[in-house]
Amino acid sequence: MPIFAAFSLAAAISAAPAAADDTLEQRLAACLACHSVKEHGDVYFPRIAGKPAGYLYNQLRNFRDGRRHYPMMTYMVTQLPDAYLREIADYFAARHPPYATAAAGSAGGAGAAQLARGEALVRQGDTGKKIPACVACHGAALTGVEPATPGLLGLPSDYINAQFGNWKNRSRRAAAPDCMADIAARLSEADVAAVSAWLSKQPPDAAARPATSLPAPAPLACGSVPAPAASASDRAAHAAAAAPATGAGAASGSGASGATGSAK
Repeated sequence: MPIFAAFSLAAAISAAPAAADDTLEQRLAACLACHSVKEHGDVYFPRIAGKPAGYLYNQLRNFRDGRRHYPMMTYMVTQLPDAYLREIADYFAARHPPYATAAAGSAGGAGAAQLARGEALVRQGDTGKKIPACVACHGAALTGVEPATPGLLGLPSDYINAQFGNWKNRSRRAAAPDCMADIAARLSEADVAAVSAWLSKQPPDAAARPATSLPAPAPLACGSVPAPAASASDRAAHAAAAAPATGAGAASGSGASGATGSAK
């Protein structure tokens, strides 16, 4: 779709709901011109249908607030309030069409050794380079994790390469701590090519959905992913530790504290 045509449609996104027959899908015509729910595996525009709503909302805010840079996206969202961005994110997150075959791109000629390196990085990481496995954050099935970690399947290799390049040169950023920028800085160009080649060749399950949680804590803190809520037992333990001691317990606690202090 020509850029000027998409720009002419962009005004529809920011139009306030008016007529009774007005729908969000009608107002998202500009978005759907590139990010059609029934995608075509285009090398330039990533699949966003079915990704966690928290992730999509973060990316819309990043484009609006200057942490990501793509003129067409910035133009379309620059005037939109948070509530509208959440509505857009929820619209795409709720749709789960079958995955299109990822465009071959530069991964078309990937050899066995390159693909093996890519799979090793995805599944195991590289402890020598302090690179965690992709599955440790994006889920064992690489379909993403609620509420804000995206899936990695169905993406063209060239799109993945471009995003790693953006993280490396800091033209793509996220809320601090920016875990993906840190990981990208540790990956060589050969590693990036290996990961993107292997990921682009994995056929997603047509019924794939983001995981609801990770089986273990993520290896890195990511500012774009909300911290897990404390359990009731954790909150009770924290409250007990914060409560002032009284009576005999207070005396014994004071004595213990003094002994510890003298030992230091």
